[in-house]
Amino acid sequence: MLVHLSIRDIVLIDRLDLALNDGLSVLTGETGAGKSILLDALSLALGGRGDGGLVRHGSKQGEVSAVFDLPAAHPARRLLTDNGFDDDGDLILRRVQSADGRTRVFINDRPSSVGLMKEVGATLVEIHGQHDDRALVDPEAHRLLLDEYGGLTLEAMAVARAHDDWRRAENELARHRARVEAAAREADFLRASVEELSELSPIAGEEEELAEERQRMMRSEKIATDVNDANEELSGPASPIPGLASLLRRLDRKKDELPGLLDEAIERLEAGLDALSDAQMSLQGALRTLEFDPRALEKCEERLFALRAAGRKYNVPVDDLADLTAKMVGDLAELDAGEERLGHLEAEVVARRETFDRLAADLSAKRHETKQDLEAAVMGELPDMKLERAAFIVEIATDPSSRTSAGIDTAEFWVRTNPGTRAGPMMKVASGGELSRFLLALKVVLADKGSAPTLVFDEIDTGVGGAVADAIGRRLARLASRVQVLSVTHAPQVAARATTHLLISKAEVVPGDERLSTRVATIDVSARREEIARMLAGDIVTDEARAAAARLIGHPG
Repeated sequence: MLVHLSIRDIVLIDRLDLALNDGLSVLTGETGAGKSILLDALSLALGGRGDGGLVRHGSKQGEVSAVFDLPAAHPARRLLTDNGFDDDGDLILRRVQSADGRTRVFINDRPSSVGLMKEVGATLVEIHGQHDDRALVDPEAHRLLLDEYGGLTLEAMAVARAHDDWRRAENELARHRARVEAAAREADFLRASVEELSELSPIAGEEEELAEERQRMMRSEKIATDVNDANEELSGPASPIPGLASLLRRLDRKKDELPGLLDEAIERLEAGLDALSDAQMSLQGALRTLEFDPRALEKCEERLFALRAAGRKYNVPVDDLADLTAKMVGDLAELDAGEERLGHLEAEVVARRETFDRLAADLSAKRHETKQDLEAAVMGELPDMKLERAAFIVEIATDPSSRTSAGIDTAEFWVRTNPGTRAGPMMKVASGGELSRFLLALKVVLADKGSAPTLVFDEIDTGVGGAVADAIGRRLARLASRVQVLSVTHAPQVAARATTHLLISKAEVVPGDERLSTRVATIDVSARREEIARMLAGDIVTDEARAAAARLIGHPG
């Protein structure tokens, strides 16, 4: 519940620290004293829209802090934990509003976003007036309230999960069918490509090896021509070796005739002849080394050119042809297996849709049963609020072909204010006063069914009096036995039932200063009797009014 509200420099409020209790707290005071400002400030701390105009004149910024005491399992704590905030102890929401329109948000003294503050605030406080209750405007909220009243929240969650499972299966089926259809359109090209590439059998790195081998063979062919010419000079018909060998033999036979004269020449000729013979052998060895098959060069070039042509055809580097081949083989395999998986996915979609249909039909039947109980419970609250001739209707439209995460139903609260008139949506048919009373009846019935721990009612008793105001007061008191209730009221019958009475007034900030500030004080029994007497009598409080106020306070029921 809300245990403390601190306001600084907001409109007419310069400084206000307000401790709040459980039960029913009423806020009363003369018109213009600042009751609406108090609620505007609270709304700001709950993530409401900021406005520089809320800052008190002459101040640079205003600030509102709201402190909540919550049980460990409250949804707000889970929200904080999910967003990385500490959730120990009290929950503190603080909003700083600058006069230039900028705003800062703090949760448990850590900077936060307005979005998270608003999300957390929605779980903590509901503020209801005559025309601004979102639960009455939004039919989606009506369905949620119906489910909460009937204890159908778990069933609704199961339906939502089944819907998600079915839609996921449908999406996967659509994606797979698109893949299969795309592959089927390319099947002929794919099969021809796989056949061509499989026959080519490209190997990563093969292009570089073939290019180097081709260059080596081309260089060898050019060098071999020159080596062969040199070999022909030494080994062919014009070779000098046979003539030199014959000359050496003749000189060798003559050397003994002139001892010592030819020895050096013979030695030199022998060395030269040996060198020529060695050169001849080296050239023949080089020829054997350079020897290549022209067909090998042709085969190498054919392979290299085929790989490069395939790379151009498939628009990939030659080294990626092997990976492309593997991918195409995989695509073909997927195409072949795709039809079989398509059948499995189609069966899964049917099964999940049938599961959803079964759960949604069961939930719909329970909603129709709950509808009658909720209608009866709300109708039971209406006579005391002078709506005995009105009817409250939970209008459920069921369409099995309209499958949503909420099931197959839409629900909306309808009313008929008088017999013989046409029933219609509550917001369109009920007047302001009637709407307030319908709202209170709903809140009394649904108080322990997902309600926020703090409910604020802003003058929902406007335009009613006497027995109706008394009935509203009794129901607010009943509601306050289960949740904290704050009510801004002009009805003495409502104020008389409060467990805490807060009086709102305006006073000078400094005696003699023209500037006024809103003050809120918890009043005692004597002051409370005087305030209720003022609410009964107006400006001039009579003894009769005081006596009537005492009776209201002393005999509230």
